[in-house]
Amino acid sequence: MNKTIEEINEFLIGKTTEEIISYVIGNSRNPVITTNFRPYEVAILHAVTTVKPDINVIWCDTGYNTPDTYRHADYLINRLNLNIKLYVPKQTVGYRNIVMGIPDISDPNHKLFTQQVKLEPFARAMQEHQPDVWFTNLRKGQTAFRDSIDMVSQDANGIVKVSPFYNFSDEDLDTYLNLHNLPNEHIYYDPTKVLENRECGLHK
Repeated sequence: MNKTIEEINEFLIGKTTEEIISYVIGNSRNPVITTNFRPYEVAILHAVTTVKPDINVIWCDTGYNTPDTYRHADYLINRLNLNIKLYVPKQTVGYRNIVMGIPDISDPNHKLFTQQVKLEPFARAMQEHQPDVWFTNLRKGQTAFRDSIDMVSQDANGIVKVSPFYNFSDEDLDTYLNLHNLPNEHIYYDPTKVLENRECGLHK
């Protein structure tokens, strides 16, 4: 990228989702997309892989997804022919269930739990892939932190984060899914967030 984050955001005002993704990919060295197959993730997976079918899709599976989410993930991996790069915690769910369980967010162990099941696998993935651009499905209105960023932002490590659907509402995304005959999945559980409007630390 030869523009500042502010210049990129200004340049992309009024552009379509496809134009945004095409511009970013055309100006990146090693873009990746991350997913957890939560509700509406199919939209960004479809949009980005339509432009770049072979993009590395990083899936950090906590091991605590619902059966519905795992079935949804399997379906999308095959339908969209996703180039999945799977990362899992170093500790098994069985072991953790005995020594820690799933700590409540008020429990001091919850920070360690989050580090084990989400932050460490994600850091390992980013270290191995060394992306300069990270496509993600952050949207305005999800959390206070996400309201404070823009469609294009930058994380603490200097990676450019791009959220093509940043200004989309659920209704807008429903329209996109219907247009492309894409399934959604709502029976999703993230043990690190618990509350929908709470950040787990991945995006700060």
